[in-house]
Amino acid sequence: MSETRNRSTKTEGAAKAGKGRYHFAMKELDIVPAGTGYSTSRGGVVEGERMLVGYIRKPQGTGSRPHSHPNEQFNYVMSGTLRVEIDGQTFEAPAGTLVYVPANVEHSMVALPGEDVMFLAIKDLSHGIIGKATDGTMSGPRYMEGFKPQEA
Repeated sequence: MSETRNRSTKTEGAAKAGKGRYHFAMKELDIVPAGTGYSTSRGGVVEGERMLVGYIRKPQGTGSRPHSHPNEQFNYVMSGTLRVEIDGQTFEAPAGTLVYVPANVEHSMVALPGEDVMFLAIKDLSHGIIGKATDGTMSGPRYMEGFKPQEA
């Protein structure tokens, strides 16, 4: 187990802040899935006592199927553009945009073609980084046409 991992986190593989650990090289954290079963999002996650921060990547043309989670969330888009659907509203969020997702509200986000999206996810710790797909299945992420991996 790497130095950044701690079993007392809500997100398996996340780094735990506090007790002398006050700074983190986000690009060097262990990569964890940030939407197992419904999203292509992956990245490093740090959890404090009341909130978590993820340095998350969505490959272009991919993203999440509709899902929700009991914690509210802010996503700050650092590069690329997300197509976002929240509670029936659809919009594009290019680099420099802060996206707010209320707790328990259905949403999905897809990285538009052109470049991968990097974003900073900030959530309260009433729950971990992973939510639950609206349809109740863990049947995989959302792919735009032409971006689904070839079946072997």
